[in-house]
Formats: sequence, C-alpha cells, structure tokens
Amino acid sequence: MAMNSAAPTTRTLPWLPGVAVAALAALVAWGIHWLVPTVPLLTAAVVLGIVVGQLPFARPAVTGVLAPGLSTAAKRLMRLGVVLLGLKLSLGDIAGLGWVTILTTVAIVVVTFVGTIGLGRLFRLPGHQPLLVATGFSICGASAIGAMSGVVKSKDEETATPVALVTLCGTLAIFVLPVLWHPLGLTSLQFGHWVGAGVHDVGQVVATAQIAGSAALAVAIVVKLTRVLMLAPMVAIASVVERRRHVDPDPAAKRPAIVPLFVAGFIVAVLVRSFVPLPAVVLDGADAAQTALLAMALFGLGTAVRLRTLLGTGWRSLAVGLLSWVVIAALALGAVHLSS
Repeated sequence: MAMNSAAPTTRTLPWLPGVAVAALAALVAWGIHWLVPTVPLLTAAVVLGIVVGQLPFARPAVTGVLAPGLSTAAKRLMRLGVVLLGLKLSLGDIAGLGWVTILTTVAIVVVTFVGTIGLGRLFRLPGHQPLLVATGFSICGASAIGAMSGVVKSKDEETATPVALVTLCGTLAIFVLPVLWHPLGLTSLQFGHWVGAGVHDVGQVVATAQIAGSAALAVAIVVKLTRVLMLAPMVAIASVVERRRHVDPDPAAKRPAIVPLFVAGFIVAVLVRSFVPLPAVVLDGADAAQTALLAMALFGLGTAVRLRTLLGTGWRSLAVGLLSWVVIAALALGAVHLSS
C-alpha cells in the first residue's frame, strides 16, 4: 500500500508534478538572473523551457506525466500573472508622459499589430500564428502571447513559436539598442523612451534601459507599461471576433466571453493601482508573485518549442519576427524624435 501512496495524488491532481517542475525552473531562472543581472528572469525562464524541451531524456516526461501541469502553468498561471501585471500600471504615471508620447505609443502598438498580422499572412504563417506574433511584438512579449492564446484557444505548439521569436528578438534588443544609443545621437531620456516603445517584454526593457541610468529606466518602464495597457482592448477585440467566427450547431455550446475574466481582472487591477493607496509591501508582494507566475508560465510554454521543427519549417516565422522587430524599433525611434 505504501508504494502506491503517491498514485491518488497524481490521479486527483494531475497538474501537480508539472507545476512543481515549473516552480523549480522559475527558481533556477531567478538564480541565473541573480548571477547574470543582464539576463532578464523571464527570458531565462522561457529559454530554460526551450532547452528542457529539446532534451531526449526529458521529452517523455514533458509530453507525459508533466504535460497537464505544464499546460496549466502556460495557461492558467499566465492569466493570473497578467492580472497582477495590472498593479504595475498607474493612470497618473501614464498621463505624466504627455499626450504626444501617449498617442504615439498607442499608434506604434496599433500599426505594429496590424502590420505584423499582414506580414504573417504574407509569409503564410499557419493558424493563429500571425495574430500571436503580432500580439507579442506590439504589446508585451510572451505574456501578451499567452493572454491572446487563451482567448483564441490556440494549441501550446502553435503558441510556442511566437514565444520563441519574441524571446529571440527581445534578447537581441538588449545587446543591439545600447550599441546604437550614441551613434543615433539620443540623450539618456530619449534612449529610455525608445527602449520602452520598441522592446517587447518588461524584463527585456529593464535590462536594456538600465544601462542609461535610473531616469532613463523610469521613462522606459512607464512607456512600456502604457503599451501593456493596450493588452486589454486588443484581447477584448480578438474575443469579439472569435465569438463571431465561432459557429456551432449546438446552441448550448460554450462561446468565448466578450471580455475574458482575466482581462477584466487586469483592468480592475489598473484601477486599484491608480485610485487606491496600496502599501509598498502589498505592491512588492504582488510584483514578486506576478514575476513567479509568469516565469512558471513561460517555462511551460518554452517546453512546447521544438527547435528541429522550427529550424526546418520556421524560416518564414523568423523572417516575420525580424521584420516586425525592425519596424517597431524604427517607429519607436520616430516617436522619440516627434515627442522631443
């Protein structure tokens, strides 16, 4: 009897092993970030997931006993992390940017989103990949991809390629943009604005902008979080479109929500952060929880990446990602000069 004591837990909580491994991976990613601060924690998490997903001896577990938990992390924990991400946003901080900066930031998101979808269709990316790549590159990286995939019900394998692309290009930005800072004649604050408007993930923004000092980092974060605010309307619009496309002869069949619950939670979190004086300990705790949840989620998504498949058939995806990266960087640089 004692030998089978773990079996009931596995049967009743099939997600537990995978979630536990994702939590351990998040700790490892934190250790990597602590040892090498220039490597964002979330980038380390998704890269770690990609590496684990390629290991022949780990693949049976990843696709077997760990699969339910990794899927739970990639979807449900991702949504919880997105909700907590709203507590980083204050409407007052965004208003302090000025109308020109706000409008150009919104315009960059919209133009990049539409343009990347067009590129994805031009290069014939399959399924929901054009939408997911556009969401990640225009709004807030892998976390936005996870949020959008939850609305359109994309498969983990379909989500994995956009996550890999946004991780690759965001990591390139950490090294490329600082090299271009002085040749482009940007001040430190202009560089912070450029980074916030043009780099994908929040962690990648921090890693890139911190080189120009605390003032540049503050500008970069506020501009970046203004882009994050666009996640709610973009996901809500996608949900409405998905409802119209969802044709089922069964009238009792469940249709996608007009505003997904986690998007509503994100909006509520933004409003709470804007109008309720929360203690610093609460904000710090929420920030730590959000980072941990997203790290676990991105590890789960990373394990679904198959590099052999990506390298064999993914040149079109890579082309779309690199082109989108160049477009958003160019548009962001134009916005910097327009706002100066």
